Amino acid sequence: MKSIIIALFSLLMVTLHAQTGHVLQGSGAVNFSMGGAATALPIDAAGSLQWNPASITAFGQNELSASVAWFTAAPEVYAKVVQPDGQGGFMTIEGLTKDEMGASPLPTLGVVFSLPDSKFAFGISAFGVSGFGVDYPATTNLPVPGNPNFDPTRSNPLLYPQSMGGFGHLFSEYQLMQLGLTTAYDLGNGLSVGLAPTFNYSTLQIEPVPIAAPNPELGYPIGDKATALGMGFQAGLFYQTDIGLNAGLSYKSTQWFEDLEIGGKYPDGSTAPATNFNMDFPAIISAGIGFSSDMIDVAVDYRFINYSKTDGFEKTGWVIGENGYPTGAVAGFGWKDVHVVGAGLQFKGIDKLPLRVGYTFSTNPITEDNVFFSSPAPAVIENAVQFGLGYELGSQFNVSLTYHRGLTAEVSGQLMNPQFITAEDPLGKVPQSEITSKMHTDVLLLGVSYKFGR
Repeated sequence: MKSIIIALFSLLMVTLHAQTGHVLQGSGAVNFSMGGAATALPIDAAGSLQWNPASITAFGQNELSASVAWFTAAPEVYAKVVQPDGQGGFMTIEGLTKDEMGASPLPTLGVVFSLPDSKFAFGISAFGVSGFGVDYPATTNLPVPGNPNFDPTRSNPLLYPQSMGGFGHLFSEYQLMQLGLTTAYDLGNGLSVGLAPTFNYSTLQIEPVPIAAPNPELGYPIGDKATALGMGFQAGLFYQTDIGLNAGLSYKSTQWFEDLEIGGKYPDGSTAPATNFNMDFPAIISAGIGFSSDMIDVAVDYRFINYSKTDGFEKTGWVIGENGYPTGAVAGFGWKDVHVVGAGLQFKGIDKLPLRVGYTFSTNPITEDNVFFSSPAPAVIENAVQFGLGYELGSQFNVSLTYHRGLTAEVSGQLMNPQFITAEDPLGKVPQSEITSKMHTDVLLLGVSYKFGR
């Protein structure tokens, strides 16, 4: 049975290769263009199913919504160390490396439907809800004998070969697809409730595997792709008034996953033992207000993402063995909780051509103490702007186009090494070192919706 479920999810994920770093800010072309705000403003099926299952009772017709996003991220990592120069002095070695992963498509599908005169509404959704990924090539400009052209200002020590204390080629790709089966009920007097069990499938490939204890002679293993199934739920409340003012509240539980079993090989090609790692997806609380009239729709959402109580993200630093010494394995990402504010405006004053603008602010889960441990997942974007428009093709079909820009952001800290651990410095910060992760994102989304029945 498990193999059948994995095959189904794999078919749905064939085009999902997100490079975001953490929770996607929106779901589909319409919701993205509204800054991800939809907890109290159900203007499309995908956004409602993602952020508040109770709000689907507000749809006057059945609706199918589908989108594809072309996602590009531009992460880059800078690292610096100070080392002896072999002549009694010291030299600074530093370098900046840019990601080589390229663009990735991201699908979204949502359907909302109900029977005529029924107080029940139902929904089915298939979303890519999270992901991260980087592809940093190994440093080739090395301070080794036989390299007379070595330039210490163009040599990234983070990406030195493992034999020289670096990661070598640093590659990561995490993907999470979520299926939701939503039921909502209209209690009357403008109040609705909704509930959705959620079913998840995640994949992770990472090179090297920092959560594994390195072999003293061979280093960290190069990981194969690992998969895991997970489950959770979402519940929501939605209240609408006769004057167009709405309120919404939803809770998406932790998505509890089985362990990822990561196999692989050491850099010399020999087989490495498998490493088990549990990485759940954090609980999310969303609250919003919305206003709708014949001319405009306005929505504001607040969102709390609870990374600090989530397996895989809660712990940080180095794993300490039974002998009291660090094993060299990384305990986890150590991300902070995230606070998000999303706002969107839709102007409907032009016949058949709604115009949308959105803004999203997100606090950074990465601090100076865990930027090194989070180098495979640079979730540093804080501010994003979105612009979108739609076009009504008759009474049933709508086409939407949206552009998202995650504004450039960065976070800096120090390189870490378990050999530098002291009682005062349990993380092992390397003196006079620096690491900076920097990124911006661009997303172009195309969506279609079809209204039918009821």
